[in-house]
Amino acid sequence: MEQKIKEFPAFKVNGFIMLAVVVVLTLVGGWYLWSRVQGLEALLARGLKITDFMGGEDSVAEVLAWLAATLLVVIIPSLSGFFSVEPNQAVVLVLFGKYMGTVRESGFWWTNPFASKQKISLRVRNFNSKIIKVNDAEGSPIEIAAVVVWQVFDSAKSKFAVDDYEEFVAIQSETAIRSLAIRYPYDAPDETETPSLRGIPDEIAHALQKELQARLEVTGVEVIEARLSHLAYAPEIAQMMLRRQQAKALIDARRQIVEGAVGMVNEALNRLSREQMLDLDDERKASMINNLLVVLTSEQTAQPVINAGTLYN
Repeated sequence: MEQKIKEFPAFKVNGFIMLAVVVVLTLVGGWYLWSRVQGLEALLARGLKITDFMGGEDSVAEVLAWLAATLLVVIIPSLSGFFSVEPNQAVVLVLFGKYMGTVRESGFWWTNPFASKQKISLRVRNFNSKIIKVNDAEGSPIEIAAVVVWQVFDSAKSKFAVDDYEEFVAIQSETAIRSLAIRYPYDAPDETETPSLRGIPDEIAHALQKELQARLEVTGVEVIEARLSHLAYAPEIAQMMLRRQQAKALIDARRQIVEGAVGMVNEALNRLSREQMLDLDDERKASMINNLLVVLTSEQTAQPVINAGTLYN
């Protein structure tokens, strides 16, 4: 059965307090040893036996054993219990293969000296994916890349859920980008009916962030933002797709011009009829409409023709 590990605070003590305790123990132990050595030298100088000092051999052995235990068991191992935590950094503590908690507070700390300490950065990081070549929803080959902004929010999951959480973020990001690209076309004629990668960038970014968060939840990583940084047709079809886009843009522009011209002609005829400025029959109306449409939809400036009448009445 898979064991799910979640981050929790670890036992810690202010490092400066423990440093003061260690220094005091070292000074006391050193002074005690120095005083005993001085007393032993005085006894030797007077020609006395060591057994006369401290009341016998057992007392001397007890003093030396106490000093050795103090220096070896308390002072020396306790030095490995000191560690520092920088801002936006976490230290994961592991004791004999068991997770003992995480220290997030920056500063100088002391903990169990036998626990191993592994640092994990909590800073915000960027992953800039390489340009990936993939087919979109319509089967057209495109090039796509994205920038993912992420940070660790659960140090225990990042350390113990996967082997290398940074590599996991990179692989899953590229997988999510490929999955997103094959669900949408590069471009669509009507964005309201068929959303596309180019037409709705904000929605695409939100969809990518949501999919990435679902994939990276197991590693204790939070996806802050994910956006496409590169989007283009593959080189082999880029020129053809560019011509298609240009043709589409030209057709859309012509359609808009024609719609505007028809509206203007209709407005002109209605105004002439409403104000009774001219009484035109159907033939003259058709000729007027034709002339107005030619003038309004022509790419070149219309040349006016002045009708001066005929030579003969």
